[in-house]
Amino acid sequence: MTERAPGTRRVRVEIGGLVQGVGFRPFLHRQAAQRGLSGFARNTPDGVLFELEGSAAQVEDCLRAVRGEAPPLAVEESFTVQELAPRGENGGFSILESEQGSGAALALPDLGPCPACLRELRDPADRRYRYPFLNCTDCGPRYSILRRLPYDRANTSMASFPMCIDCAREYADIRTRRYHAQPDCCPACGPRAFCLSPQGEELPGDPIARAQRELAAGRIVAVKGVGGFHLACDARSEAAVRRLRARKHRPEKPLAVLCADAEEARAFCRVGEAERALLESPRRPIVLLDKLDPAAFPALSANDRLGVMLPGTPLHVLLTDGTAGGPRSVVCTSANVPGCPVILENGEALRALAGVADCFLVHNREIVNRCDDSLVLPWRGGAVFLRRSRGYAPQPVELPFSAEGVWAFGAEQKASFALGGGRRAFLSPHIGDLKNAETLEHYRAAHAAYTRLFPLTPRRLVCDLHPDYLSTREAEAMARETGLPLLRVQHHWAHFAACLADNGVPAQDGPFFGLVWDGTGLGPDGTVWGCEFLRGGYGGWERAGSLRPILLPGGDVCALETGRTALSLALASGFVPDALFTDRPERAPLLQLLAQGGRSPACASASSAGRLFDGVYSLITGRWRMDYEGQAPVLLEAMAHGADTRAYPLSFYEEAGVRRFDWRPLVSSILADLAAGVPHSAIARGFLDALCEMAEDQCRTLNAERLPAALSGGVFCNRYLLESISRRLERTGCRVLTHRRVSPGDEGLCLGQLAIAAAQAAEKEE
Repeated sequence: MTERAPGTRRVRVEIGGLVQGVGFRPFLHRQAAQRGLSGFARNTPDGVLFELEGSAAQVEDCLRAVRGEAPPLAVEESFTVQELAPRGENGGFSILESEQGSGAALALPDLGPCPACLRELRDPADRRYRYPFLNCTDCGPRYSILRRLPYDRANTSMASFPMCIDCAREYADIRTRRYHAQPDCCPACGPRAFCLSPQGEELPGDPIARAQRELAAGRIVAVKGVGGFHLACDARSEAAVRRLRARKHRPEKPLAVLCADAEEARAFCRVGEAERALLESPRRPIVLLDKLDPAAFPALSANDRLGVMLPGTPLHVLLTDGTAGGPRSVVCTSANVPGCPVILENGEALRALAGVADCFLVHNREIVNRCDDSLVLPWRGGAVFLRRSRGYAPQPVELPFSAEGVWAFGAEQKASFALGGGRRAFLSPHIGDLKNAETLEHYRAAHAAYTRLFPLTPRRLVCDLHPDYLSTREAEAMARETGLPLLRVQHHWAHFAACLADNGVPAQDGPFFGLVWDGTGLGPDGTVWGCEFLRGGYGGWERAGSLRPILLPGGDVCALETGRTALSLALASGFVPDALFTDRPERAPLLQLLAQGGRSPACASASSAGRLFDGVYSLITGRWRMDYEGQAPVLLEAMAHGADTRAYPLSFYEEAGVRRFDWRPLVSSILADLAAGVPHSAIARGFLDALCEMAEDQCRTLNAERLPAALSGGVFCNRYLLESISRRLERTGCRVLTHRRVSPGDEGLCLGQLAIAAAQAAEKEE
């Protein structure tokens, strides 16, 4: 904005983005009052509209402050200024009633307690002292309690808690930070917490103190949070952690730890400034941190990293403050039946967690929208999403093009969906594996919630190419019901496009080079793909490189029984597996199946980077089965930590215009090293470095013009590969695009589907 000549000036300003429910209008009131300006502000369906009148210099100064000093939770996505004729007003600045109607106003995610609320929580003189549900315009529940927009108390689960006189006075006072704070409450009028026995009886005494004592005694407590239930136990008690694992039937999958503060987190992990900023952000994600000692706390995590989070609600702050002798760090893992979504209701928790939880810390505020914890990996001063959910959803991803009316249905595992509204993509929270009936119902419920919250009308639908994905079937059913066109998009192209959209690449830009590495996805040739090198963009693509297909005896079962893939790799590499897995009764029939060379329908093949990781890990360790999908790559990366590397051979061949990496010489060398007694850590490091070298070689050969390279797919949740491949490609002069706003895994794939469908729709309209 340019400086104006002295005189009177009036402007109209429209701001789009996350500007409702964050104290934006009181902020405007204060800025205007400080400068003696007149005007008004109101919420609109698209954001906030305000007018200012007064001295030209003061108006300009106010506009500068609005842009540079907005409330901490506000996200300004658009800012337009219109000059108006002055009216001669001098009556001060007022807040007007919200403008009703359809539009693109945004719902906020749930946010952790702000510093001011934390001070009140800990102040014995404050009327909200130790009240587990205090909040203000800068923090508190949003999405989890919201039934519909606009974001008014009547449209939330706080509607059943009428404000007391004191809270109503704060709510109406523009000078307070609780002005129009919709969930505002106190002990006199708001929700309450209480403890239940496993039989559902309310236990006497202070519920927080009771829960702390239960945790201190080594017992397991089910805790109702903002987006669902967690199971908690003392993180420093190995006996308690192992008891939790046994009861939850979760023998090895890492457990997240809730720490009272960043200092407590430093007892477990390395916490630098970037990590601390992530931990203490209002979003309160689980942050995947490096352990102080890679071998420490094996009961919590068998690898060299640990997921850590800080309290996301006042209730969790109180639970970990140690005032009743409770631990300051507790395991905090989602409370659910394996494969099912997180539990929402008190009665459901009592039924589903019978025999698991010894005590239930609950409350009487309804959770309207389920929302799991977000999980991020610190990287290059920012973070990579491994799971995008609480604290981030439903905040949309801004796009450089319109995706109006595009509804993308995502993948089947780590499922999510995306709805397009203007230049915004509204991604659902993390949902999970749709093969589970309860999770599929959660997918449908979340879809219905988004259609209530956002005034988005579907015009075109888009789904994965795989006909058996349940997300595909949901899209097909909607297409039949509505008559809307349905586009089917190849899995890895969608990953590729997701990375482009995540980086704000305009629709007309390109071409780009894509490295898309994951577990499996159906190719247009009917075979399973999974380690792909692509050229193109939103408008089209071609396959330039890939991996030699791996025979997978039993198909999808290989994702957990990784020893099957190990047998396949060894046999294909010329190794006679006489000593491999001799204790497994299925060994002989599997070898017979592999000998048929994929001619049997029971033996699929896949050019999968994920399955290659699985098989190599099982070759190194002799382990047959994993506890959870994706475990082998995690453990392989941890095994390689700090080890010397090995030089392994690379081999390529051409097939139907596709340059394929032949992994057989690599596997043969690994088997020779194993026989020679080379340390497992060195082999693991050598394998990872060989894949990084392979990626660089493919890019040098297939991307000679150094097109910008987009890295996507679940394999790029591996920090070592992400960093090493990025660095190698950057050294060649190639610009590298990585994910920062959505996950590189299947959860982020719906963004790519949406971007492709939007680009194709725009092309047809031209």
